[in-house]
Amino acid sequence: MSAFLVVDTKIKNPVAYEEYKKLAKPIAEKFGGVYRARGGTMDVRQTELWSPTRIVIIEFPDMESAQAFVDSDEYAPVKPMRENNAECTLFIVDGD
Repeated sequence: MSAFLVVDTKIKNPVAYEEYKKLAKPIAEKFGGVYRARGGTMDVRQTELWSPTRIVIIEFPDMESAQAFVDSDEYAPVKPMRENNAECTLFIVDGD
């Protein structure tokens, strides 16, 4: 069953964040990740619980692959680039 890593990102430093994006993408792909949305136009219809900012959705073959990406030694030095240059909410959810 596929799993989706979903990140809502409020970018604070666009220049540094661009570098993060360049480094993170090939690592996600190494773990089977396919970007399905990456900051595209949103049509937000309801915001009672949460008001999204910039959504990234990466599909992985399964929950374990998504978790392995986030917890990987390869991603570990890149992750602080995201944390230091953006405010984020990140979660992984099982797909169909």
